[in-house]
Amino acid sequence: MYPVYPQVGTSADLLNSTIRLEALIPFLQKQQATSVAITNRRLYGVMPFYQAVKKAGLHPVIGLTCLIELTDETLVEVQLYAKTNLGYQNLLKISSALEVKALSALPLKWLRAYKEDCFVVVPLSKIAVLETVESILDALKDCLGSGLLVGIERPGGRIAESENEMVGNCIERQIPLIATHQANYVSQSDAFAYEVAQAIANGVKLSDAQRVKPKHEHHYLPTREQWIEWFADQPEWLEEAERLLKSCFVEIVTDQYHMPKFPVPENVSTHDVLREKCMTGLSQRLATFDESYKERLEMELNVINQMGYADYFLIVADFMEYAKNNQILTGPGRGSSASSLVAYSLFITHVDPLQFGLLFERFLNPERITMPDIDIDFADHRRHEVIQYVAEKYGHTHVAQIVTYGTLSAKAAARDVARVFGFDSSVLEMISKQLPNKPGISFEEAVNSAENLKKWIDMDRTHQKWFDTVKELEGLPRNASTHAAGVVLSPVPLVELLPIEAGQDGIYLTQWPMKEVEQSGLLKMDFLGLRNLTILERIRTMIWFDQHKWLDFEKIPLHHEGTFKLLQQGDTTGVFQLESDGMRQALRDIRPTHFLDIVAVNALYRPGPMDNIPTYKRRKHREEKTTYVHPMLEPILKETHGVIVYQEQIMQISSKMAGFTFGESDILRRAVSKKNRQVLDEQRQQFVERAQKNQFTEREANEVYDLIVRFADYGFPKSHAVAYSMISYQMAYLKVQYPAYFYASLLTASMGNHEKIMRLIQEVKQHNIALLPPSIHRSGLTFQVENGAIRFGLSAVKGVSNIFLRDLLQKRKQAHPLWQDIFELAVSLSAEQFSRKQIEPLIKAGALDGFGQDRATLLATLDAAVQYAELVRPKAEQDLFDGDVTTFGKPKYVKNSDMPEMLKLQFERETLGLYMSNHPVERLKKEMTINATPIQEIKYARNGRAVVIVGMIEEIRRIRTKKGESMAFVTVQDETSDISCTVFPKDYASHNLVIKEQHVLEIEGTVEWRQGKPQIIVKNMQTLSK
Repeated sequence: MYPVYPQVGTSADLLNSTIRLEALIPFLQKQQATSVAITNRRLYGVMPFYQAVKKAGLHPVIGLTCLIELTDETLVEVQLYAKTNLGYQNLLKISSALEVKALSALPLKWLRAYKEDCFVVVPLSKIAVLETVESILDALKDCLGSGLLVGIERPGGRIAESENEMVGNCIERQIPLIATHQANYVSQSDAFAYEVAQAIANGVKLSDAQRVKPKHEHHYLPTREQWIEWFADQPEWLEEAERLLKSCFVEIVTDQYHMPKFPVPENVSTHDVLREKCMTGLSQRLATFDESYKERLEMELNVINQMGYADYFLIVADFMEYAKNNQILTGPGRGSSASSLVAYSLFITHVDPLQFGLLFERFLNPERITMPDIDIDFADHRRHEVIQYVAEKYGHTHVAQIVTYGTLSAKAAARDVARVFGFDSSVLEMISKQLPNKPGISFEEAVNSAENLKKWIDMDRTHQKWFDTVKELEGLPRNASTHAAGVVLSPVPLVELLPIEAGQDGIYLTQWPMKEVEQSGLLKMDFLGLRNLTILERIRTMIWFDQHKWLDFEKIPLHHEGTFKLLQQGDTTGVFQLESDGMRQALRDIRPTHFLDIVAVNALYRPGPMDNIPTYKRRKHREEKTTYVHPMLEPILKETHGVIVYQEQIMQISSKMAGFTFGESDILRRAVSKKNRQVLDEQRQQFVERAQKNQFTEREANEVYDLIVRFADYGFPKSHAVAYSMISYQMAYLKVQYPAYFYASLLTASMGNHEKIMRLIQEVKQHNIALLPPSIHRSGLTFQVENGAIRFGLSAVKGVSNIFLRDLLQKRKQAHPLWQDIFELAVSLSAEQFSRKQIEPLIKAGALDGFGQDRATLLATLDAAVQYAELVRPKAEQDLFDGDVTTFGKPKYVKNSDMPEMLKLQFERETLGLYMSNHPVERLKKEMTINATPIQEIKYARNGRAVVIVGMIEEIRRIRTKKGESMAFVTVQDETSDISCTVFPKDYASHNLVIKEQHVLEIEGTVEWRQGKPQIIVKNMQTLSK
């Protein structure tokens, strides 16, 4: 007899099981099992389970564990098994209904509706504890008939006391019996790790008294011998289990596409509609266009029609038109879709592929059939509106976002297990600090790199057990969330193809992640939220409201001298893709003079290809002669000064030299990039033979093929580089032409990140843009432009809720005249909203300075204003005496001596994250008449220059050298900028006592440039703080 496993949970069931497929399959093969059923509590993990089991030559069965609601008081856990594809469809609907409706149990009437071609097994352990066993069996028998079975469990070989009675009840009702066993972990030694996983899932500690503990330690996968031994007296139950699983046959099809349909009039083809829209769109795009555009458009339309993708393009064009009509900013393109003239003509992308030499086959290759993939960037705060539109147009049951699973990374697993073990907060902090923040590092590797943590583990058995448990749980799926971009659209209700669950804002969520959705043949689209588009949109809106001028980003000139000057200086804070220090240095080196230089920099600035930046720079500036392996390459590589930068160049080379079609060239590029020796040799032979037929020598062909092999890994899609460089250029242009609006939008996008706001404000001052303090009379929620200056946004004031601020601004609109003093403000808001908690930070930030009183007086008067509001208007909806506040007599300000300037600055830093009205360093400089170099000017200093600066210490990082000597890296700030100062051991010993946060120091040292940034090597420092 060969064993079967009717009740296996997999690790996809989010900590309800620790059985990974990579452990399950070898175990089943070792036991010579024939069939296995997955019975997770959702249909998570079904596709990979099905594929892995089939690949191993075993028989997969699709099951689902759920509760059945027989009455309001009676819930019974069962396993449902799909007998056929119809039964599988019913499981999809049952799982979806439970999750969408957020039901803890399936009503019996729903089970009756979806029972067809399903078996239902009721485990003995789940009903034996109930008092109404007979009535439960009768109700289920009545509902399911011959589809009902009872599972007899003997975990660890133990026979339940109620087994004989249950067997009798089943025989009496002619209900078949099968051997079953719930498996949640592989071997008995895994029981403890499973218990910990359950504790993590439930948010409890192992020591918690209320924790639900496993009844026994036998939920492991029994071996073949154990399975037979446990049921030695009832082998027919094992045989019945085998018959049940073998009678279940479901085929999950993965080679069939389900393309949704775009609604068109009857007797009109979508291809004709697409052609008409493209011709109209291209005429709108280009006043005149030559034959090359007509030929390219015809070629693309023919390919799209042959591949059956006309509906897809019309669907995307439709929701892009919705975005445009609703002023939702979209990106110029993303990925390879920018290579399509059809996409350009439909206003899906905003990149002319012929102008930039982009190849359609890089996007849609007729010689490599795949689903098209158009990814769209939207302003991130409005992306959801477009998803809602798609759901409403095609039906909410046809549209869903895609689930993604969060896994227990090394660090997350370490912390979660430590929390469950009951380790105190200091241990949790120690573990977090010791484990490196390195993506992809395994827990064991991380521990091996942390000597102190290794010692801590070795000193205690509990610590060792923690280590072992973390290793077992690392990598398990922990929770489900929504994929950042993926949206799926189906021609039929999604539940006919895959399971769904409740999502956000009325949009469903698939129970399967991206890979399984795509394997199901469904159309997946990426709706990405791009913060930089939101910044652009906000800039355009502010300019429109202030100047009544509407910016069309597509009409921004690509040859603007001021924009290139800014890029050449590397002044790219806030500029998409060009902000990093390394990218700034690359821009300073290359000194772009043409849009295509920006495209090249965006493509080159990545590990590997960035080694070619110096070559590109030297050749661009004619410091080095541009050479080519063969003259044939010059027309293709001239644009990039002989350097292969783009994947499209590889395709063009193989086409020109070996006569490959662009479709064949794309296949060659993909094959070569995998670096498989056999594939490389096969492709070389084909390339050389075809090149020789094209009148090239064998040596020439081999040399060019070697060039292709070398760069295939590094090549970047030019289409993506062009599209994203458009955003980079637009932002750089706006920074030059509309700097106040640019920084106001950037500051708004950075709210909540006070360190970033501080740096941006330093730059605002460097660009001589005035910064105005927050004001309840003038400020909005966000940063705004006011007469060429930037007004601080109220939302950037720490400690004040946005709900309160929105109400404040609403009251401001209604206030006629505007509040004259703090008492009018208090009554306007009412005592419910005017509280010390909300108003005090605003006073400290200077937002009430418009009342003409010193901040000390405003703070002293605050309690009186609160009491006045309680007397006149205790509730927001209440307006006593029709607003006749004179009945009570307005209080007077509680006068106080003016607030000391240092306290005022301290409060500003506390509430705004920076010094607004002055800077302590600037104040001290004036008092002491110190001749110091402003930190901002050091960026122009040469290497090795001696300088004296005055700055306040913002951050200190003390370390020990390999010799065990102490030193420090100190970040200091003045009113102009900040800089890192290095204090080496020989100077650290004598200056250690003055290195304290918030201390103002006079520092002498020399400038040292490192990685494109200046720092100061400290020679001497003395405190100026009193």
